[in-house]
Amino acid sequence: MAQNKPQNKLGNAQKSVGIKKGDQVRVIAGKDKGAEGKVISVLREEQRVIVEGVNRVKRHTKVVNQGGRAGSTGGIITTEAAIHISNVMLVEGKGVTRIGFKREEVLKRRPDGSTYAAHRSVRISRKTGKEI
Repeated sequence: MAQNKPQNKLGNAQKSVGIKKGDQVRVIAGKDKGAEGKVISVLREEQRVIVEGVNRVKRHTKVVNQGGRAGSTGGIITTEAAIHISNVMLVEGKGVTRIGFKREEVLKRRPDGSTYAAHRSVRISRKTGKEI
């Protein structure tokens, strides 16, 4: 029996994405190789990330005057474009690291005030073993 896995727009099975918004990453492949920046956003379905200051592209925009009020000014706008998640690596301390996951036991509180033990998954650095 075949199991149904969630699929992205391209029809491929989705892989988990270890990089999150706000992470410091280094580009490891492509024209911006070696550049470091902060992740602005993560596009999970396309498996792409937008990194601050990396893969900058220029867009030519028209002047828009709608409804008689001043609209956007036209011109050339420089912005970041998305790059594939496999081309970036998480930076921790002085170097890059791989991401791992660890189950951690925590105490949770119910609405009535009683507590119970539960597990949560945390991201860890494969190099140091510390929580990210």
